[in-house]
Amino acid sequence: MDIFGVISLLGGLALFLYGMSVLGSGLERTSGGRLEKTLEKLTNSVLKSVLFGAVVTAAVQSSSATTVIVVGLVNSRILGLRQAIGVIMGANIGTTITAHILRLADLSGGGFLLQMLKPTTLAPLVAVIGIILYMTARKSSHKEIGQVMLGFSILFTGLFAMESAVAPLKDVPEFTALFAKFQNPILGVLVGAVVTGIIQSSSASVGILQALSSTGMITYASAFPIIMGQNIGTCVTPLIASIGASKNAKRTAVVHLSFNVIGTIVFLIGTYTIQALIGFPFWLDPIDKGGIANFHTLFNVVVTLLFLPFTKQLEKLACAIVKDSPEDMDSDDVALELDERFMRSPGLAIQQGRKIIVKMGFLAKENFVSAMGLMRHYDSKKVERINEVEDMLDRMEDRLSAYLLMVSAQELSEKDSRAVSELLHVVSEYERVGDYSVNVMEAAETMYQRGSKFSKAAQAEMDTIGQAVYEILDISVSAFESEDVQVATNIEPLEEVIDLMEETLKDRHIERLRQGKCTPDAAFPFVEALSCLERIADHCSNVGTYIISHEGEKDGDFDRHEYLRMIHKGETEHYAEHFSAYEKKYYDRIALAED
Repeated sequence: MDIFGVISLLGGLALFLYGMSVLGSGLERTSGGRLEKTLEKLTNSVLKSVLFGAVVTAAVQSSSATTVIVVGLVNSRILGLRQAIGVIMGANIGTTITAHILRLADLSGGGFLLQMLKPTTLAPLVAVIGIILYMTARKSSHKEIGQVMLGFSILFTGLFAMESAVAPLKDVPEFTALFAKFQNPILGVLVGAVVTGIIQSSSASVGILQALSSTGMITYASAFPIIMGQNIGTCVTPLIASIGASKNAKRTAVVHLSFNVIGTIVFLIGTYTIQALIGFPFWLDPIDKGGIANFHTLFNVVVTLLFLPFTKQLEKLACAIVKDSPEDMDSDDVALELDERFMRSPGLAIQQGRKIIVKMGFLAKENFVSAMGLMRHYDSKKVERINEVEDMLDRMEDRLSAYLLMVSAQELSEKDSRAVSELLHVVSEYERVGDYSVNVMEAAETMYQRGSKFSKAAQAEMDTIGQAVYEILDISVSAFESEDVQVATNIEPLEEVIDLMEETLKDRHIERLRQGKCTPDAAFPFVEALSCLERIADHCSNVGTYIISHEGEKDGDFDRHEYLRMIHKGETEHYAEHFSAYEKKYYDRIALAED
């Protein structure tokens, strides 16, 4: 092979790897993160874990990618180590699908259908359809399908280029001698592991081996150990991903390595024992793409079946290798859940961000209830707890905002991009709710320090508007958690009622102050608290609008300001009905009350 042949080979390899990347990322984005999200819902059934692992890996075309995601899930305490073992086993099976796709290149026959299925015909046809979809489609989902099709065609273009580049090698004696050396199982395993470790994909390294098989110089004897070694090489990426992770996350990577190493040893012993005692008639025959794909699948399925009854033992082995130590325990739950390993799967990263925001909503609601309680009875322990929760909210906002900005820098679908934008807005809304709850606490502190109290009438008014604000806060958190647009539409009418209450109560309190029914020491905290409550309601309104707009944008353009204009003018029956109900429930109570 001359320099031009080497350039062609490297170019083909580059196209092959790029095609695999495009195909995998396209399939993953098309799934919208749904495949990865199912990993959270796994039961304790190892068989289900294996199945999910196989499906997810078949979709993303990489066992390394799946295992890295699993490391992140274990690190975030979403998956247990036992569940992770099953997913890892399934990932090894799922990764074999690529080799079966590539074996299509060996199809032969003169029928029209077979001719159309040949990659030499199918790949260009798929490329044409894919580029049309990618260039002309308006919906992001159609563009992503086009991307998948382009990835498929680029994959085969790279394969054809590699096959063409290595074709002259069949006449080179040194090449034949080289692969004869790989019949040594130790050397073959080592080569397979090193090559796979470098390119970080067993699917890609198997594809390269399939391309080389077109020379007719690779035998079953030399291919078998290389394929086994490729499973070991794919462990490199998860091991790197586990650096700096929790103990169980490290154990997940260790399980992956242990499973593949032990499986390779067992299969090597079994294969070469049978060969020595009985002998395989095809042992020294040339292997084709189909033979490589079949053995790759057989090896992973058999090893998985052998180890399924020993998941507990694999878990114990991992725990023995990676031992617990008190100083390594990580107490920062937010840092764990916002794992950067999820960047491989933006859909899952977004889901984790949403979970943190829901937690922020509940914490903000907790602080609000505590702050309102201080208006009736001052408690220093409650003050301490409010400050602790506020610090938590601030840290969560900082970390989550930075995390979401990292997610936004990834290649996202339109749906995921909208979701990130929504989350970035909502996280600041709940942080501000927490800030205003602290302001209410400070107003209560001022009254306590001055020894002043509200009148019975003023306290009753504060309790009523506090109940209204609690309800709107509860609705906003519930609607966001469940992504329920119908529930979210209840927020705006209640917010308008709270605005009316705030205006009415301010005027009434000023009048009480003018008439001497209220002392100045209590007047300012009352007005300050009212303003804080009204602003909390405003932030809840913003959350509700983001939920509704996120849903509305799926079907077309959504004008947030036009939506608010319409409902405030009473142009929607739903708004008018609920405004009336909330007015009777809260506003009428203060309107009819007497000082």
